[in-house]
Amino acid sequence: MFTKKDLLKLLAPLIVEQILAVLVGMVDVVMVAAVGEAAVSGVSLVDSISILIIQILAALATGGAVISAQYLGKKQSENACRAAGQLIGVTTVLSVAVTFAALVGNRYLLSTIFGKVEPAVMDDALIYFRITALSYPFIAVYNSCAALFRSMGNSKVSMAVSLVMNSINIVGNAICVFGLHMGVSGVAYPTLLSRLVAAIMMLYLIQNPGNTVRINRLEELRPNLKMIKNILSIGIPNGLESGMFQFGKIALQSLVSSLGTAAIASYAVASNLVTLLYLPGNAIGLGLITIVGQCVGAGEKKQAKRYTRLLVGVNYGILLLLCTVMVVFSDRLVSVYNLSGEAAGISARMIVAHSYAMIVWPFAFTVPYALRASMDAKFTMAVSVFSMWLFRIAFAYFFVHIMDAGVMGVWYGMFIDWIFRAIVFVWRFHGIEKRAVSVS
Repeated sequence: MFTKKDLLKLLAPLIVEQILAVLVGMVDVVMVAAVGEAAVSGVSLVDSISILIIQILAALATGGAVISAQYLGKKQSENACRAAGQLIGVTTVLSVAVTFAALVGNRYLLSTIFGKVEPAVMDDALIYFRITALSYPFIAVYNSCAALFRSMGNSKVSMAVSLVMNSINIVGNAICVFGLHMGVSGVAYPTLLSRLVAAIMMLYLIQNPGNTVRINRLEELRPNLKMIKNILSIGIPNGLESGMFQFGKIALQSLVSSLGTAAIASYAVASNLVTLLYLPGNAIGLGLITIVGQCVGAGEKKQAKRYTRLLVGVNYGILLLLCTVMVVFSDRLVSVYNLSGEAAGISARMIVAHSYAMIVWPFAFTVPYALRASMDAKFTMAVSVFSMWLFRIAFAYFFVHIMDAGVMGVWYGMFIDWIFRAIVFVWRFHGIEKRAVSVS
């Protein structure tokens, strides 16, 4: 169903988009580092909450993309358009509610989740949280529309809009932080503006009559319970999985925050840098939503399995190069962030250990995209939640508090979690032809 040219056309823009998103995140941290370690720590704490919210919204968008892709595989473009309207409506309402909750309870949320942190860190976190919370509805609309374009096999649109969004963010950061000396708020306001512009652009582009999936009229936003049920059948398990995964990371962030400012800063920088290693797998996973979804919708389950194997192999090839670079240049990469000597040393060690452990990551995190696209989202959710809490979190506390491994103990628990996920998901993938379900 997909030629090599089709695959390249779909995946190349996705990889570029992922790179842009991560590079902007890294630029944010570097610019905030100019303000001080307290600012880096404050932004890191808030980002762990924001990522939780954004991932839940993105997970719902994935549910809509799966349904749209399967309808396209069935040659039912009208139903795919209806699903698009329902997706945008649901994510918009939910994101507005989340923004309201974040604005009302910001200090309470931060103090409850992270406990006692240094006053300077909390002050910066509060400023950053109040401003960036306003952007949740805009990033929700952007992610929903981007997912719909991907379901059509058109990832160039989301890449182009992402380029505009991230350019606004970077230029805005430079002006506000270095020119206007606005501190943490100088990073937050450009984020808000860039997401607003991206949402407006996406809403305009998704209405193009030339799109196979589009919003034709406002009536398509009116609730359709059947369509919403189909979207949520994937979106809710996927959202719970992403939410619990990120909530677990927040719990670990709370554990790290108890180890002092140097540990918080080193963990933040290492976590920021290693996200580069996730880019190929995340991009390929998003592509698999379209590829496997359309294959299953068309009844071509063997092709779905073949494409998944091919793309996981591509993921490993790219990882070999990226991990080698990370190991060789870990010290130089960390030096960009202007950390103290203690924090820089810890961060470099974390990066090297993480690079070696990436040997199991694609099986643990790329393969599940194929399972979700075949309507097996409940299984991936159950395994992910179980593994997160039993292995990643429990072992992290064991290594930190019992084995006195410091912040590296958080990494060790994470690696054990990856191994378990990889084993279970590879086993499940072997039976994908029998379990794959097409949307009704």
